[in-house]
Order: sequence, then C-alpha cells, then structure tokens
Amino acid sequence: MDNALLILDFGSQYTQLIARRVRELNVYCEIHPYNHLPEDLSIFKGVILSGSPYSVRDKEAPIPDLKNIRGQMPLLGVCYGAQYLAQEEGGKVDPSDTREYGRANLAYTNMNSDLVKDMTLGSQVWMSHGDTITKVPESFEVIASTSDVKVAGFKIKGETTYGIQFHPEVYHSEEGQQLLRNYVVEICGCQQTWTPNSFVETTIQDLKHQLGDDKVVLGLSGGVDSTVAAVLLNKAIGENLYCIFVDNGLLRRNEFQEVLRSYQYMGLNVKGVDAKEKFYVALAGISDPEGKRKAIGKTFIDVFDEESHLISGVKWLAQGTIYPDVIESISVKGPSATIKSHHNVGGLPDYMQLKVVEPLKTLFKDEVRRVGKALGIKAELLGRHPFPGPGLGIRILGEVTANKVKILQEVDAIFINGLKESNLYDKVWQAGSILLPIQSVGVMGDERTYEQVVALRAVESTDGMTADWVHLPYDFLAGISNAIINKVKGVNRVVYDISSKPPATIEWE
Repeated sequence: MDNALLILDFGSQYTQLIARRVRELNVYCEIHPYNHLPEDLSIFKGVILSGSPYSVRDKEAPIPDLKNIRGQMPLLGVCYGAQYLAQEEGGKVDPSDTREYGRANLAYTNMNSDLVKDMTLGSQVWMSHGDTITKVPESFEVIASTSDVKVAGFKIKGETTYGIQFHPEVYHSEEGQQLLRNYVVEICGCQQTWTPNSFVETTIQDLKHQLGDDKVVLGLSGGVDSTVAAVLLNKAIGENLYCIFVDNGLLRRNEFQEVLRSYQYMGLNVKGVDAKEKFYVALAGISDPEGKRKAIGKTFIDVFDEESHLISGVKWLAQGTIYPDVIESISVKGPSATIKSHHNVGGLPDYMQLKVVEPLKTLFKDEVRRVGKALGIKAELLGRHPFPGPGLGIRILGEVTANKVKILQEVDAIFINGLKESNLYDKVWQAGSILLPIQSVGVMGDERTYEQVVALRAVESTDGMTADWVHLPYDFLAGISNAIINKVKGVNRVVYDISSKPPATIEWE
C-alpha cells in the first residue's frame, strides 16, 4: 500500500475523529503517537499533526521529529500542530485574550489557496484552544481568519505545509470535510480507493497468504465484530476455521440459542459451550468492576483453552479487535491510564501458545458494519447494538449471582423488545439495563415493598468514543417502566440515565 495518510497523535480527544473523516473520503489512514513514527514512511502521501491537551509553551510540550516529513511530503498541523509549526519557525504563540472555544465563522479566506478553496465566507468552524498564534514568521502566508483569530489558517511559502487553528473534523465545522478533501485528495494526491469491497478483497487474499492451511480458532460473541471477522475468515480458509460460542451466563435472555441458530444459517462451523456455572463460581464474592472483568476474562480463557485443545493442530487464535481497541491501548506518553480493560488487545497467556490474527484491527465500528454489508451478512445482525464483552456482569453493580442475572435478563428483554416494537431500536446506537445495588421502598396493592432499582440507558453515537443520551418519548418510557415493575418480580423502581459521554461512560462499570 502506498496510498495512505499518516496522523501523528499528540493526545487530542479529536484524533480518532480526524481518522474517521479521512476514511469517509475512502482514503486509508493510520494513527501513530507523535513519538513513535512508523519505520516506513514511504507508504504515506501526507501527514496531519493532531491537536493536544498541552500548550506549546509547556516545558513538557510534545516535540515531534519531522526531519523526514516536512518538505518531503504535504503536512497539515491542526490546532496544537499548527501552533508548534509556527513557534518552531520563530513565530509567537501566546495565551489567547479572547475566548477561542466553540463556534466561530470564517471572515477571510484566500481563495487562491489549495487548502481552503471552495470554502465560503461566513462558514462556521469549531475552535478549541487556549493559546493563539499572535505573530507569524515572514515565510508564513495567512490563508484564513475569523473575526477574533487573525491566523486561523496559514501556509508556509515554498512548501506544501499548512496549519489551521480550528478543527475541521468535528461536526460543527460546516465545511470541514471540504477542507480535509482539499488536503487529502487534492494536495496529497491520495486515491479514493479505500472501500468496503476493496477491503474485503484485499483482506481475504492476505488471510489466505498469512494462514495457508493452518487451523484457526475464533471465539464468537454474537456481536458484529466477531461475526464479521468469522465470515471474512470463513471465505479465506473455509473448514479450517473453528468457531466457539461460550455461554458465560451473562448473555441476554435466550441469546445463546438464538445466536447459534443464526450462525448455522451462515454456514459457519460453530460449537456452543454451556459454561454458566463456571462463570458464576468465578464471580462469587467479587464486587469491584475491574475484578469482575478480570474474573470473566480469565474464566473465558480457561474455557476457551480447554475447548481449543479438543481441536487438533490449531495454530492461530482469531479476534474481532477493531481500531479503537488498538489506539486506546497505546498513548503518546506510553501506556494510557486504564479506564477499563479491553477484552481483546493485551495478549494471551503464554500457555495457549497460539499466534493471533485480527482481520478487523484497522477498522472503526461503522466501517465494520459496511464491510459486513459487503459480505452479505443480514441487516438485523449487523444492526445489533454493541454489547460489552463481560456482558451483564458489568450491568449488575456489585456481586453477580444467577438470580440477579435472571432479573436483569427479564428487565432487559422488556426494554429491548419494547424499542423494537416501537421502531426505536435502529434510532439508538446502544441500549441496556443496569441492576443497581440498592433497594427502595414501594407500594404494591396494600403492601409495602423493599425491592431492586433498575436504570435504563440508551445512547446515540457513531463509534462509541462520544455519546449522547437519547430523548426517548415519555409515553414509551412510562410503558416500559410499568411493564418492568408489573412483570419482573423483585423490581419496584425504574430510572432513566440522562448522562452523556463524556463525562460519563456508556456502561456504568
């Protein structure tokens, strides 16, 4: 591949969004920490420097090594990246004396500039920085301004090096995609050939070459990622793919049987394993969220390892790892702070002695769905909401027991089926129910009750990196609440979570 774009990450919350916008142009791109450049730069036709939580004036400000990039290929600095370029050339970056967060409008654009061509005056852009470029070197040409920010965009004369102090990748920048297209396609000359069909064709050939006649084992979860990975591998190696679907006792109601049936229709070689009791034993007495995740992960590996050894000659373990998992497992300052452990990235116990193959590790979630569609996977399977690897184990706050799982499965079924019956399911990115570790007083008939509280959660998102709570109709919520309290023994109160991500996460644990 010699048609890619490189994004150097300085720790900005928007870095993944830049990559997704570039991918929407059907151009392949990769994110790398600014201090871990790829060994082979020849495959890249251009580079974007991301924003950063740091100021260029900080003592610990990130300093990239651009000696093999600048002047060798087009370069675009976004926010911090632009300020770094300006300061390095002798310009001046100072704390802003006006608020440079939120919406602004372009008051000037140089229509002769390749970067901002076809953008209109007054176009809204999104600012997010506390510093501003107050003076540019002689070699810089200002190509865009807002009413408050004179150097909203610049070009270094004699180079295809640019900088902008706004974020074209966010939704609020109305013509941000036009600017990115100008840079990626026109300036860098990237061909727009990164499509689901091309990915399928290339990946199947690569898998055939990589795996040959080796046997591969894959743990299916019933989710989109593992399903798409399975179909890709099945097309590449056929009967040499062995799929294992473990019932960990933490799935949705009847999910084990329903998912197994759907896989049989797809021609996959799948074995279902009932391991509920092993998981419940492993989780006994554990209330800490990370402790539960680790117990679930260890038990899954033990069960999976046992089943894998029943297949002779297996050499590979396939995983449905996707790109956000990979990115979040590295950071610009070494290993990132653990928010939650990922169920994929992180390696395997040495005793498994299997090599890992991850056919989806370059894809974002929305791209996985598009690839699944290109593979002919049914829409209802591709449209399934994401479901956490640890399942209901992290939707039961506190210790997990078989009885709590049964209660939550009943609650969850009423909520999810209600969304489907009301044609709301496809308008929601992810929905679920949470069993809270508290009881509340209620009245049923003439009796006082003291029973469980459940929270309902529904969010809208594209890839789970950010999410907003969904404004479900009050009548719908009232009906669901009434059904849960009347039909699920042990629950007498229902609440609806109206927190967005950030600051909250989608799951409670």
